Amino acid sequence: MTYPNDPRAVVLVHDQDPALARRDIGTLDAELRTRGFQLDVHSFDHSPDLAPPPLSGAQLLVVMGSPDAAYDDTLAWLAPEIAYVREAIDTGVPILGVCFGGQLLARVLGGTVRKSEHPEYGFVDVETSEPELIAPGPWMEFHGDTFTAPPQATVIARNESAQQAFVLGPHLGLQFHPEIDLDTYDAWAAAWDRDGVEHAVDTREIRRAIADAEPAARVRCSALLDAFLARSSAVPR
Repeated sequence: MTYPNDPRAVVLVHDQDPALARRDIGTLDAELRTRGFQLDVHSFDHSPDLAPPPLSGAQLLVVMGSPDAAYDDTLAWLAPEIAYVREAIDTGVPILGVCFGGQLLARVLGGTVRKSEHPEYGFVDVETSEPELIAPGPWMEFHGDTFTAPPQATVIARNESAQQAFVLGPHLGLQFHPEIDLDTYDAWAAAWDRDGVEHAVDTREIRRAIADAEPAARVRCSALLDAFLARSSAVPR
């Protein structure tokens, strides 16, 4: 991988509370910084009047998760974010989409997003055709929607519930959360408490599972990021 001095990664986060949104980056924050990236963090939903970071000179765009749906066009901030992601694609900036971000990437590239008949919550294993990029897991899932990858994309991970990862050019869309750690999950929980959201799953048990799995999850996230960066730098744009 060859990057200029002080490479820059734009990271899109989603929550009305900027502090909670920033915590949603999870272990990807430290992993990107360790690799020399400066993070330019922006939110179209909590800062609609703030101009997004310029994509010129960015080496990477990361689109994180969201409690909202990538198909909900009643969201005032969604159309500007879609336009921004499309601009990144058009200018050749590699995109890593995480959960909502993977769904949005699929939509912009010509795939679809819909309510899932098989929501996933907790750690799951996946079938992978590129284990050097997407390990079998277990990966953290917390989603009620799902994507169908664009026709020209290659689905490289799946399970019985959903497509789990796809690649297209330098871009990688994920349905799962490689960035998960306890602080990220606690930020989600704080937003649920604030918004009165209840889940039909045992969120306390999921938190205990994250506590047990956090060291191994960090290793998997680090390996995935290295493989993605190597792949995105090698693929023609």
